[in-house]
Amino acid sequence: MGTSWKHLVMAVLLGGAATLAVAQQAASGPAANAQPLNPAVQPAQPFSNIVSENVFDVQKRDLAKEAQDQAARRTTQPGNNAPVWREVNSDQAHYASIPGLEAGVLIQRTGQKWRLFRNGVITVWGGWLLVLVPLAILGFFLWKGTIRLKEAPTGRKIERFTPTERYVHWTMAISFVTLGVSGIVMLWGKHFLLPVLGHQLFGWLTYVLKNLHNLVGPLFTVSIAVAFVMWVRDNLPRRGDLKWLLSLGGMFAGDHGAEVPSHRFNAGEKLWFWGGLVVFGLILSASGWVLDRIVPGVDYYRSTMQLAEIIHAIAAVGMMCMSLGHIYLGTIGMEGAYRAMRDGYVDEAWAKEHHELWYDDIKAGKIAAQRSQPPAPPAAEHPVKS
Repeated sequence: MGTSWKHLVMAVLLGGAATLAVAQQAASGPAANAQPLNPAVQPAQPFSNIVSENVFDVQKRDLAKEAQDQAARRTTQPGNNAPVWREVNSDQAHYASIPGLEAGVLIQRTGQKWRLFRNGVITVWGGWLLVLVPLAILGFFLWKGTIRLKEAPTGRKIERFTPTERYVHWTMAISFVTLGVSGIVMLWGKHFLLPVLGHQLFGWLTYVLKNLHNLVGPLFTVSIAVAFVMWVRDNLPRRGDLKWLLSLGGMFAGDHGAEVPSHRFNAGEKLWFWGGLVVFGLILSASGWVLDRIVPGVDYYRSTMQLAEIIHAIAAVGMMCMSLGHIYLGTIGMEGAYRAMRDGYVDEAWAKEHHELWYDDIKAGKIAAQRSQPPAPPAAEHPVKS
């Protein structure tokens, strides 16, 4: 009876996601009075409502053919000014009295391709990823619940994170959440906040969040650099990491299954460190600095900013999806994990169960159980003599 309700909830979640996908496709499909498609001749294509183009596919102009066509129009269509608008839409820079890069380019041909890619592939596929990943994590939590300690706590504590490490982590975490929330509102807010808040309030909200996003970005980059220096040694690949990955750390071994032994950070945490923190974090930082226009020596053409925005959005979706698993296991997914980052200490039973090789090194004296200076005990109060 304990597992049947969990299966029922999981089925409802999956059914709801499927219904939402069908409803979205139906809402963006043809009108009701349109002629129905013959499935034998025109089979329905998944996500056929997504409109996008390759931003790098810029068609070459055939100037000779354009001249021939215009010569024919002079007799059949007197007064046709197609060449004027063709030159306007040619990406060629003409005279402009105002300063600035590309000031003489009235219409950028690749701008429409960038818009279609951003509002099509990135918005739709990225949005669905940010919906399905939390649903998968929720389903896993309903199935497995919180990972509890198999042994009773001993009361003996081991310092897992020093105060400096915790300050760096929380600086990085708070700045990342700020950037993630503001980015979601700027990219997807018009779909779920604008109908609720209205144009004026939503406009002010996005204006504030955009400036907050630009200010917090450099702080996030600095915290990533400091975290890399602090934790790169403990995140280097070691023997046993591949075994941990192949068995997912023994997560599916059952209540009586043993977790795969690991050092201070297991292979899953190392995957988040190198994939999420280093790769996605550096890509986000580099593209974000370009979008902030604070990189010296860069010519900020429109195409440069568009390419940086696409890279930034893809990396942001990837890092947010990876971070959800990290946040889950660091909070409700594993007993004692959040307290380790909040207070800095874990029980010996927790260290032995989840990081046995790290625990063995501590017991062997290779690693100190207390790496920072413990706080001084409060001074004893002496009664005042009258």
